[in-house]
Amino acid sequence: MKALLEALGISKSFPGISALNQVSFRLERASVHALMGENGAGKSTLVKCLMGMQNFDSGELLIEGEPVRFVHPRQAIQAGISMIEQELTPVEELTVAENILLGREPVKRGFVLDYRAVNARAAEVMGLLGLDIKVTTKMKYLSLAEIQLVEIAKALSYESKIIIMDEPTSAIGEKEVETLFGIIRKLKDRGTGIIYVSHRMEEIFAVTDRITILRDGQYIDTVATAHASRGEIVEKMVGRKMEDEYVKTNTPRDEIVLSVNGMSRDGRVNNVSLELRAGEILGIFGLMGSGRSEFCNLLFGVEKKDSGSVMIRGNPVSIRSPKAAVREGMAYVTEDRKNSGLYLEGSAAHNISLTILKTLSRFGFLKLRREKREVMNMVNQMRIKITGLNQIAASLSGGNQQKVVLSKWLIQEPSILILDEPTRGIDVGAKREIYEFMSEFASSGKSVILISSEIPEILGMSDRIVVFKDGRKRIELGRNKADQNALMHFASANEESEEEG
Repeated sequence: MKALLEALGISKSFPGISALNQVSFRLERASVHALMGENGAGKSTLVKCLMGMQNFDSGELLIEGEPVRFVHPRQAIQAGISMIEQELTPVEELTVAENILLGREPVKRGFVLDYRAVNARAAEVMGLLGLDIKVTTKMKYLSLAEIQLVEIAKALSYESKIIIMDEPTSAIGEKEVETLFGIIRKLKDRGTGIIYVSHRMEEIFAVTDRITILRDGQYIDTVATAHASRGEIVEKMVGRKMEDEYVKTNTPRDEIVLSVNGMSRDGRVNNVSLELRAGEILGIFGLMGSGRSEFCNLLFGVEKKDSGSVMIRGNPVSIRSPKAAVREGMAYVTEDRKNSGLYLEGSAAHNISLTILKTLSRFGFLKLRREKREVMNMVNQMRIKITGLNQIAASLSGGNQQKVVLSKWLIQEPSILILDEPTRGIDVGAKREIYEFMSEFASSGKSVILISSEIPEILGMSDRIVVFKDGRKRIELGRNKADQNALMHFASANEESEEEG
């Protein structure tokens, strides 16, 4: 039987770089086929070639046995291919409905936009996903996770026979992931073929039928998911045997470095109290909308709290702005590195030194030699892979971008580091390096607050875990009492709050 989609010997080069070299790939009907590989392996380039977003240099693309060549994504869409992109690009001033049906809006009398039909169709698609986001809401008022869900709805609205999902769960919680998996199973039953790109190994084994592995632009292997092991996949991705993924060597101390009492803000955060110890990695887990990121925004002074108090090393502090938080030795790596963590058009050096420009300047002039020395120290410490200090941040891989964001804060030598989804969208090798850094940071007597949607990450790296639900601290679990079932139960079930050691 002819494959739904087949790529034969696809090659693509950029100046000085071979992004794809004779890569072949076959997608069957009613199947979910994973594309895996580290950042820079060629996954994104391949799906962009399939989608007509980039022209490949050589090779052939077949849909149901017929040769095709797309020079624009619209041609791919017309041929029955749609894509959920990793980089979210909403039109912020338009509504959810207008974004979902952008370029395909129903009209009446030949030219007047039929808003009622637009909203009805969008609501239908959102209902399929089980989402209660109002379709008349402007995109600029949505959270990152909600924007991700709208992008998923948009791709599903095309009713394509082939759907490419590039990191579709990167900004959503466990509950929304399960909803998406249910939709994927329904799509399979209808004969749809899905190309699934993700760094989350547990998702790959939960939802895919086959896995194709790329490395350095080369095709490595295709295996049946049911017959593959995590270790085998990782080894093929990185080209060597990997040690344990979660590097944990820190030991918490008795000293309390941060104490929060009764933190609240307009119903989104409700009377939250917790403590952070020296040498500790404190995990914070919760489903989308649980209030975990909102709590850290209050703690760091991004938003103003309505009530509550904060003490650092036993001393009361007033944190009304991020600048005040930095003065108290805190640093905050937000969940959205693209929009709030990086100046994408700036150089790696400029991004890293941005937070200490005042100390690097004298009489308004930047001390370039000292800046270079300080930046190089961070590049070496964090093992950032760059062609030079002037390399533009936008051109770095996801893992190296995240290391640049971390370096920007670490160069100030903070004692408390808040990490919100620090490994989102980065490969297994870069993840391990960030886990290693977290462990070393805490081992030096400093402290980490780790916010994550990935349960294995929370369980693997945390010394204690606080679970949030409905803006409240639901429970606190010791490392030896936490497991996946417990975390999901306390994050979703409706029971009275309790605490355990």
